[in-house]
Amino acid sequence: MSYPEQAPARRPVAVTLAAATLAVMGLGALTYAVLGLASVQGTVDRFRSTAGTDVDSGQVDALAALLRASVVVSAVLSIFAGLLLVSLALGVAAGRPAARVVTWVVAGLGVFCGCGGLVMLIVQRAVPLEFQGDHDTAELLNLSSDAHPSWWIPLTVALSIAQVLGYLVVAVLVAMPAANAWFRRPPAPRPPVFAYQPPNPPFGDPPATPPHQP
Repeated sequence: MSYPEQAPARRPVAVTLAAATLAVMGLGALTYAVLGLASVQGTVDRFRSTAGTDVDSGQVDALAALLRASVVVSAVLSIFAGLLLVSLALGVAAGRPAARVVTWVVAGLGVFCGCGGLVMLIVQRAVPLEFQGDHDTAELLNLSSDAHPSWWIPLTVALSIAQVLGYLVVAVLVAMPAANAWFRRPPAPRPPVFAYQPPNPPFGDPPATPPHQP
């Protein structure tokens, strides 16, 4: 004979660790966005100084604008991801089943995007860009990738690896048996609603009026 699984009175350790990991990842994404926006002007200035005056100024301006836009878009995506992770941390800590499902979906997408970003970064650093018959454009694109601060690439690699590991850890933690009991808790009972009744008069109910007799 099987008994129904009892909901834990306190939040399990696995759920607490999952929520804390999501919160830390969210704060890391927000910090990455702030650092990117703070360093974008210096990155563009370094690119312009290393490009020199021998190349077409129109190409330099176009690639500088593209470099700035890429950093801004990356920062916006990081802000969105950070806010999403923080909201998921609150939902997981509160035991909301929808937050658990969304966490699994976000974890799968995060592992895929993190691995893809690492592969693209390694290929970009290992194989310089080359264009058939357009050496100046290839050189400018390589300079744009080198214009970032010296700490930018190591930070990006470290955050990508931490992202993949963090999502894997969170996905395992919210799938543990203790987490199953936590997310299957019955909803809290609502307080009863009493209908309004007018107060009785101070001397009791008035006597009934006798029926009219002819």
